[in-house]
Amino acid sequence: MRLVLNSLYKGGGLLGAFFILLIAVLVVAQVFLNMIDRVAGLVFEDAIGLTIPSYSDFTGFFLAASSFLALAYTLREGGHIRVTLVLQQLPEKIQHLAEIWCLVFVSAITIFATIYTGFLVHESWVYEDMSSGMVAVPIWIPQSSVLLGLAILSIALIDELITVLRGGAASYEGKGENLLEKLEEEGL
Repeated sequence: MRLVLNSLYKGGGLLGAFFILLIAVLVVAQVFLNMIDRVAGLVFEDAIGLTIPSYSDFTGFFLAASSFLALAYTLREGGHIRVTLVLQQLPEKIQHLAEIWCLVFVSAITIFATIYTGFLVHESWVYEDMSSGMVAVPIWIPQSSVLLGLAILSIALIDELITVLRGGAASYEGKGENLLEKLEEEGL
């Protein structure tokens, strides 16, 4: 089961990275087209008007996809900002209880957001909502990536909660500190 869950989290992270790559490709392509258009304007005294239709809409959709799909992987790797200053001052047993409370609270919020987003995606699909750009995209398609990312994050949070309830350490504990140590060793 652990292999399946870790593969799910890593898959979400890889999909998030893929969408970031797509953003870069679209932006570079549009900059290249702008340069060609600029040169054509200087040479022919009239710009061609080269553009990727709705590229800003697509990059926005890809940004939402990359952000939400990578949430669970980032959580598991300790990449989210956590405020532990107060927790470190508490006795170990109370730290454990506070960690459980936090995981229950954030799991409940994330599950609620997942369910609500599921209703939103379904509604967009039923009413055939379209994006408002030059290229009309059924809005449920980009919303689905947000839903998938939230669902994977909900699973990851429940996974962390079960681990902590069983007395284990959360996967994100200490990973950020190890990163800082590695950066200091490399002189960065």
